[in-house]
Amino acid sequence: MKKRLVSGIQPSGVMHIGNYFGAIKQFVDLQNEHDASIFIADLHALTTVHDKDILSKNILNIAMDYLACGLDPEKVTLFKQSDIPEVTELTWYFNCLTPMPFLERATSYKDAHMKAKDVTVGLFDYPILMASDILIQDAEIVPVGQDQKQHIEYARDTAQKFNNTFGEIFKLPEPMLLGGVAIVPGTDGRKMPKSYGNTIPLFGTDAEIKKAVMSIVTDSKTPEESKNPDECNIFALHKLFLNTDELTALRARYTEGGLGYKESKDMLYAEIIAFFGPLREKRTTYENDPELVKDILRKGAEKARAVVEVKMKTVRAKVGVTL
Repeated sequence: MKKRLVSGIQPSGVMHIGNYFGAIKQFVDLQNEHDASIFIADLHALTTVHDKDILSKNILNIAMDYLACGLDPEKVTLFKQSDIPEVTELTWYFNCLTPMPFLERATSYKDAHMKAKDVTVGLFDYPILMASDILIQDAEIVPVGQDQKQHIEYARDTAQKFNNTFGEIFKLPEPMLLGGVAIVPGTDGRKMPKSYGNTIPLFGTDAEIKKAVMSIVTDSKTPEESKNPDECNIFALHKLFLNTDELTALRARYTEGGLGYKESKDMLYAEIIAFFGPLREKRTTYENDPELVKDILRKGAEKARAVVEVKMKTVRAKVGVTL
């Protein structure tokens, strides 16, 4: 039997090529080997997004993005987190077992606290809601990057605490570290998260993508000068699209001189358009039929709830609220 894989996607902004190479591509590959359940984490997004129109738009857009990139609703259970109210019910049960110092160690809380942000209860409790997302579906594996491994540790600790208190109910999920995933640099050379404003949009217009590519930071060397490709932000992005022979030839042009950064950017722009062109065409079909996307999410929620309701009957009986 295929192992159950669970992962969430937070609809907090526009998807970029770093999201594709860092996560989406792996999810598409994994769907053939696992019983995969992918949810749009709209409740998590509420910790930062407080505009209903923006949140609704983001939810629909991210569903279109994942479907266009190859997630198959016949293979993957794709649904909206808020359509599973049992998740928040389970979160309350977990909250009543969770010491506050345990949550104060969470990276998300410490980062916000150090930046002197107003830390909401939602942000503080974020790891427990995530634990509920994972445990309520009997997840066996959860694909994460190295920087997200703590979330799985929180889920495992929470499951163990509940099991010790009320009896064995929850499986202990294992993290699946997404090995071999390139760190996609942004236009300024730093990692490409939405918060830095250094992204290249995944499904932007040609003009938006070109503007982002042309803004990639470089040094001031002239086209004639020799350049170190390993220190070039443009070359780092070429690696995502070119094969070994093409990269070798491009590396030679860098070191020999005669290649200007403008030409390298033009090449990269063409590579991005060619690579994502078929995905962009597929996304257009979903843009033209948003009701189809909503229907996919509804059907996914129905399938997910069939699993969740069985689990919650056991949980309610164990904690004593079932008479």
